Amino acid sequence: MADENDVLTDLNQGEGAPNGADNLPSAGIISQYVKDLSVENPNAPSAFQWQDTPQLDVQFNIAANPVNEEVTEVELKITATAKGEKGEFYIVELAYAGLVGMRNIPEEQGHAFLFAEAPRLLFPFARRVVSDAVQDAGFPALTLDPIDFNGLYIQQLQAKRQQEAGGDMPTGNA
Repeated sequence: MADENDVLTDLNQGEGAPNGADNLPSAGIISQYVKDLSVENPNAPSAFQWQDTPQLDVQFNIAANPVNEEVTEVELKITATAKGEKGEFYIVELAYAGLVGMRNIPEEQGHAFLFAEAPRLLFPFARRVVSDAVQDAGFPALTLDPIDFNGLYIQQLQAKRQQEAGGDMPTGNA
C-alpha cells in the first residue's frame, strides 16, 4: 500500500509497480482553491448612478512556489479594475492557486507545465470566481476572454533569451 503522504500515488501505478512503471513521468493538479480574494466597490452607491461605460484593465501574474520535492503551488493572480470618468466602479483582486504534483519530469518540461499548462487548467475556475465577484458587487458579470498561456510562456522565454543574449554583448565606445 502507498504511503499516505505520497500525494502522487494516484497519478502513477503506485510504489513498486512492475517493470519500472513507478519511474514514469506524471503530472497533474492535486487540488485548487481561492487563496485570496478582494472585492472593492469604492464609490458605491454613487457608482451605480454613473452613465459612462467603464474602461476595464485586467492584469495577470503567475507564480510557482515549491511545497516539497514533488508538489508546487501555482498561483494565478488576476486584477480587474473598471474605471469611469468619475472614478473606479470596482476592483477585484484574486489569487487562485492549485497544488501541482510532478514526478520524473525533466526540469525544462516541468517549468513549462508550471507556467503554461497549470495556469491554463486553473484559469476557467479563476474566471468564474472573478465573474461571480463582480456580479456580487452589483455590476454585470465580467467574462474574461480565454488566454493563450502557452503562447505567453513562449513569448516570455524568447524575451528572456534575447535579453540574456543582449546582456552578454560588450557595450561602450571603442
